[in-house]
Amino acid sequence: MAALDTLDLDRFAPVVARTRAIHRPIVPVAYDCVKLIFVRAGSAILLSEFGERPVAVGDVVVLGANTLCGSEPECSITVTTLYLDHDYVVDQVFWQYAAQLADRWDAQDFAEKLYSEPAQILHLGEDRAGMLMPWLDELVALSIDGPSPERFYRLQALLFAVLDVVTPYVRTTATRRSPTQRQSMRPSLPRHRRFAPLRAEAQAAADLLRADHARRWTLRELAGAVHLSPSQLGRVFVDAYGKTPMTYLTTLRAEHLARVLRETDLPIEQAMAEVGWHSRGHAARLFRQAVGLTPTRYRERSRHSRA
Repeated sequence: MAALDTLDLDRFAPVVARTRAIHRPIVPVAYDCVKLIFVRAGSAILLSEFGERPVAVGDVVVLGANTLCGSEPECSITVTTLYLDHDYVVDQVFWQYAAQLADRWDAQDFAEKLYSEPAQILHLGEDRAGMLMPWLDELVALSIDGPSPERFYRLQALLFAVLDVVTPYVRTTATRRSPTQRQSMRPSLPRHRRFAPLRAEAQAAADLLRADHARRWTLRELAGAVHLSPSQLGRVFVDAYGKTPMTYLTTLRAEHLARVLRETDLPIEQAMAEVGWHSRGHAARLFRQAVGLTPTRYRERSRHSRA
């Protein structure tokens, strides 16, 4: 996701906090996580989807996953950055709106519509932002040595306290939901990977898969499209997304199939073909691995919840 820092955070954790001073410009870079950047001292000019905007003490920069952002400090700037795993954020949205959502795929769609601006600057003011500093310092202290199961709930409590202050300032998009759109599903497993800048080739490959998930991709074909060897693409893609390109494609297809089964009456085999799966048995196995249910059972539960 974004910039103001170039830390290499190589331990997996759903929440990581770091504080640092920045004295030199940082070119736009994207991270595969959500970032909250709290300006503690100094100022800078940010470059992102909102154009060129100044930030100073009391401002918070919110950046969605895979959003480019760069910075040009004015002398220097000190920030505390919270790195939030994208799946972890989606899970919080799912539980926050559990009465309205069918499952975590539904929650992901809902979150994308609710938080449609991937780059925002929030002006909390020095006084309001100042009250967050002790919590941010403790978050940094808890995460500096890597994830600790014994302190996870304290870390999460501090994060929620910070979000309770920040989220009222986040611009959202109005969404409409039927209260009957509810169904019990288990979330997908977390992606064990680090928070690090995305290689341009990995991001380009992911964009190709997202743009045409129904295509019969091969690793060699995808690697050629981004000018890497298959083995090179495999390494940089796993570093960026925590899974191989073909596993990433399977996840995309399962996500789209879940939406089709939930929102249409299309025959299951036709729905599978639409997302790129042409063997019903193979598709059912992969879908169950990703979602926890067979396509048939998923559709039955979805209809039952709406009834």
